[in-house]
Amino acid sequence: MNRMFSGAFLLAAAAIVFCFGVSRVQAQAPPTPPPAEDAEEDENPFAPQPAPSLPPGMKGSDANDPRAKLRPGLYDAGEASLGIKHLLLLKKPDAFQLGTSEPDDPKVQKMLGQLGVGNASKMSKPLQLVVAQLAFANSDFAFQGNHLFQGNFYGVNIYDISNPANTALLTSLVCPGGQGDVSVYKNLLFMSVEMPNGRLDCGVEGFPPEPPPPAGQHAKKRPPAAQKERFRGVRIFDISDIKNPKQVAAVQTCRGSHTHTLVQDANDKDNVYIYVSGTSFVRQSEELAGCSDEAPDKDPNTALFRIEVIKVPVAAPQDAKVVSSPRVFIDPRTGALNGLNNGGTHDKGKEKPAATNQCHDITVYSAIGLAAGACSGNGILLDIKDPVHPKRVDAVNDPNYSYWHSASFSNDGSKVVFTDEWGGGLGARCRPNDPNKWGADAIFGLKDDKLNFASYYKLPAAQADTENCVAHNGSLIPVPGRDIEVQAWYQGGISIVDFTDATHPFEIAYFDRGPIDPNVLVLGGDWSAYWYNGYIYGSEIARGLDVFELTPTKFLTQNEIDAAKAVRVTELNVQNQQKIEWPAQLVVAKAYVDQLSRSQAVPADRIAALEKAIQSAESSHMSPGKVAKLQRMAPSLEKSATTAKSPADSTRLHALAEILKHPSA
Repeated sequence: MNRMFSGAFLLAAAAIVFCFGVSRVQAQAPPTPPPAEDAEEDENPFAPQPAPSLPPGMKGSDANDPRAKLRPGLYDAGEASLGIKHLLLLKKPDAFQLGTSEPDDPKVQKMLGQLGVGNASKMSKPLQLVVAQLAFANSDFAFQGNHLFQGNFYGVNIYDISNPANTALLTSLVCPGGQGDVSVYKNLLFMSVEMPNGRLDCGVEGFPPEPPPPAGQHAKKRPPAAQKERFRGVRIFDISDIKNPKQVAAVQTCRGSHTHTLVQDANDKDNVYIYVSGTSFVRQSEELAGCSDEAPDKDPNTALFRIEVIKVPVAAPQDAKVVSSPRVFIDPRTGALNGLNNGGTHDKGKEKPAATNQCHDITVYSAIGLAAGACSGNGILLDIKDPVHPKRVDAVNDPNYSYWHSASFSNDGSKVVFTDEWGGGLGARCRPNDPNKWGADAIFGLKDDKLNFASYYKLPAAQADTENCVAHNGSLIPVPGRDIEVQAWYQGGISIVDFTDATHPFEIAYFDRGPIDPNVLVLGGDWSAYWYNGYIYGSEIARGLDVFELTPTKFLTQNEIDAAKAVRVTELNVQNQQKIEWPAQLVVAKAYVDQLSRSQAVPADRIAALEKAIQSAESSHMSPGKVAKLQRMAPSLEKSATTAKSPADSTRLHALAEILKHPSA
């Protein structure tokens, strides 16, 4: 038996879809435990696994990095950081914790029953504990004003972040069903639900476990029994009273919602749209009419090979409904629904091409009319000018990629960063012998609606055998003149990468803890790491909520940090990417000057003159004479931009000149 603890194994072992991204579950994946002869009773999929031998020409992570051998522990693990100050760890609320670390505690069996796990005795005691704990895993973030919404497989926690260093819990919404990804728009909160223990009423009791097969017989591969009270799809809550969210709609989908993406249409102010990425098994038509898991040649209406689009009337969210099911994998020449495949992969047993039948995550960038979909075996590019009917305009694959997980655009739309969640987020994939092109970011150039591969980036520090580690969710940090992303790597911690030069990305800051357990791989680490209005927030799966701020290093100056902090937004759903606009303030000008000094694009004497003139203008409280001096410096900067050695420096010189023409304090 393959001992990698993948999403597919979890579904088989626990009758639930605890697939933290890999979701390599086929439509008829078994929801019941494997027969005894298929797995050793004492086998623990979280136990350390041997690392592969490095293929020729590939390198592994650095075992000499300070992060490689940190002290283990849950709340007392060793820590290492560069350019990041850890302000706070706020532990999960009690209601979102199993409340025991003992496999024989009755709470374990109670939770397994609520999850619908049948015949748990076929699972080892340590594995039973792990599966029960997974029911309380933290997931993704959304932000609005001074509020942070942290998804969890058990519901949502809402925090007051008006003082980030003193973040406080406002309320907890208990509503099991996983994966719990969240987004927010005005007075509406959206939550993804995929696991079969989700109930329409948010009840915690789940459903009765599937009965074990008769003695001597194998369990048939089938979804759990149909239940009229089961919910899998997208929940909608009214959060007008932030401390008392009210569910106002629950839109069912055939595969549930592993993730979802909020989409706004500039020409439609009355509605918002939700792109639903369902990655799990297809439910029976007896539970939801119209659902089919047949191959396209047997049923052209199959629930596979599509996404769903939900239309939500903002003034009447109770009327939300699925309005289209775009066939984004279709072959435009033949009309075949299964028109894309992974082109082959390095994963053992999956080396041959396989059809891509679902998207894991979709990031929309409405300002440029495009979306980037990370879709199992492919990265795809969608035209979303008509948000109800997105159309694929390009697709790529890569044999170094196991599972296309998520995507983000550079602010100017010239690059896309895709992530590969090799091992599904449940495996140790950052060890010294794990290739640095596997489980990494792939950076693509984007021009004329075409994606062109540029390079890979992977967390450079080696992690232990018991640390689940692979590329996961991140967001842009709004440093002007540079493309910088903060990114979560599960128990690999947080890495901040500069990908301004798409062919040479490099790390500029990091934070990491030691493994939760030195002997057994327990799921933990950062699910997401996002920048929001001057701070970085980490969704720590096992521990709680982390808050960080940047500190200056040789890679990032205080002026650059201050310029990033000058950008403020009222709402942030990372998969609904917003175009960053910088104010014409001198703090932004100083960031550009620092960058031009670092790259030596401008002689040292001119850098000194710029710094002195900016300082004089600030000290004089923007007196007309000092401002006029700044304005006189702009033309020479414009001229220098035409002869700059790099496109990045040319852009910086133009932007600096524009600020100096009309500066503000």
